[in-house]
Amino acid sequence: MSITKIIFSGFGGQGVLTLGQLVADIALNQGKEVTWMPSYGAEMRGGTANCSVIISDKVIGSPIVISNIDILLAMNIPSVTKFFDKIKAGGHAFINSSIVTENYMPKGENVNITPIDAATIAQNANNPRGANMVMLTGFLKQTNLFTLEEIEAALERRFKAKPELVAPNMDAIKLGMSF
Repeated sequence: MSITKIIFSGFGGQGVLTLGQLVADIALNQGKEVTWMPSYGAEMRGGTANCSVIISDKVIGSPIVISNIDILLAMNIPSVTKFFDKIKAGGHAFINSSIVTENYMPKGENVNITPIDAATIAQNANNPRGANMVMLTGFLKQTNLFTLEEIEAALERRFKAKPELVAPNMDAIKLGMSF
């Protein structure tokens, strides 16, 4: 049985909940069993936010991810501090190196760490708010969870009421693929 446990974490307003929803949507469209569990800090924008996504071939017993994370997508230092030690051996950590500087970058012998300069890449794609989308490039390059075409289809479903948001987000993702 294949189970993938993912944590998306960052400051409120960085789009981590949206990333979780997109990945959950893609998995659902692949016919997988999925849970998406958001968690918010007390603040609105700027506070902490994270969500867990579990993807499985079988029914999922509990939507709560406490440990043995397969993938961590961390947009800020508090996210690395809180979740990095919960990644299982052989897991992946995609870390926004625009915010998590070298001094705070974790060292993990048993974890695959991929720093992504998400803010700079998003800015170069003329989409400064697209840093979260750039972080999806880590998934595309390091895992077999989904394809670029599946991301685009999920974005089209997510932004059905605002289709003008699909192209700039895809531009950020495609530019991220070249780094």
